[in-house]
Amino acid sequence: MKKLFLAVAVLTMAAVTTVNAQTSKFLRFGVKGGANLGKLDGTGFQDGFKLGYHLGGFAQVNLAKGFGVQGEVIFSSTKTETTDNFSDIYKNASTADNRKKISLNYLSIPLLANIDLGTPRLKLQVGPQFGAMVSDRKVLGAAKEAFKGGEISGVAGLWLQLPIINISARYIVGFNDVKNFSDAANTSNWKNQSIQLGVGVSF
Repeated sequence: MKKLFLAVAVLTMAAVTTVNAQTSKFLRFGVKGGANLGKLDGTGFQDGFKLGYHLGGFAQVNLAKGFGVQGEVIFSSTKTETTDNFSDIYKNASTADNRKKISLNYLSIPLLANIDLGTPRLKLQVGPQFGAMVSDRKVLGAAKEAFKGGEISGVAGLWLQLPIINISARYIVGFNDVKNFSDAANTSNWKNQSIQLGVGVSF
């Protein structure tokens, strides 16, 4: 009886291990974070990327050999600064808005295709990203909300998948105008750009 019980236990453990191995090949979860180099591309804002950070989690689904999809929920934070003549450009702005530092915080959901580049360890990632601004949008002069609440972006980058650790680098460019100024002397669009460098842990 003990031998039978031991044999059943061994077979059960082997079956569970096999299922877990197959599941890990099909579905993988993890957390990631790192640097967020962002800027607001638009008239009246200083040029150049400013350092921030990002933090979040992800899920990978491998659909076929060499191809899968990845969804993430990411909080990202960067800062931007207006120029000396911001109030001359936008009618609703005041002199207090010149050289003003503004925080840009977004909760973003990238939906990415994972394409193996000759090896499952290295992947090309491309896809859309949907973001909601979670920082204060009432930051400039008489404008009730200087920024729109959401944006749509495009993402392209590389993902290096080591046994446990993952390393990522990606470029994100905003597609839509996030400016909410209705009375502007200059009709330049405001679009976000960022470079994300991340390190994470996969489960």
